Amino acid sequence: MSSERPERPDLPELRASDADRDRVAEVLRDALAEGRLDMAEFDERLGAAYRARTYAELEPLTRDLPAADSPRTAAVRDQEALRGWAERIGSTGSSSSVGVAIMSGFQRKGHWTVARRFTSFAFWGGGEIDLREARFEDREVVIRCFAIMGGIDVVVPPGVEVDVRGIGIMGGFDHITASGPPEPGAPRVVVTGLAFWGGVGVERKPTRAERRRLKAEREQSKELGG
Repeated sequence: MSSERPERPDLPELRASDADRDRVAEVLRDALAEGRLDMAEFDERLGAAYRARTYAELEPLTRDLPAADSPRTAAVRDQEALRGWAERIGSTGSSSSVGVAIMSGFQRKGHWTVARRFTSFAFWGGGEIDLREARFEDREVVIRCFAIMGGIDVVVPPGVEVDVRGIGIMGGFDHITASGPPEPGAPRVVVTGLAFWGGVGVERKPTRAERRRLKAEREQSKELGG
């Protein structure tokens, strides 16, 4: 008898959490405000949501509402994210754990492996460290950036936890766009270092595959709306 688990787990009897019930309640409130439910339907479903004990009881409450992200769907998505990140963590670090740009530039992008400690230095030059397609040697990696009259850009995909600790002296160390909720199993990226008369920027950007998916969804939405 095979002991392999199915790729898409069936979760109807998994116990629902308070957060799951609150998520369904929020969907129901939006549906009431949009006129998709009348008050009687809303009261009935809301009561059922807070009495629910499993995903099987919660899922029917939002099944007929557009763009409703049921607890079961959210749980399946979280498990898929967990497996996806697990495949990208634990590889041996790439042969080079240093990026240097002296009156020139360097890039680390595409399919590469980020070492536990990666050090970058830019003097009158620029560097790009793109983690969107990267693998990670460990669940936490530290990227040290030193920009002296130069610039270094760090690009992370959505879902990765980012902790920016760098210091800017007569320069900038970007702390603004690094925030965002981490996905289950995602790595943690610590960005530290110094920007002196230079700049270090940290930003989130979707992968090419994610951009294509979002574009397809927009086009499909336009077709349905037209």
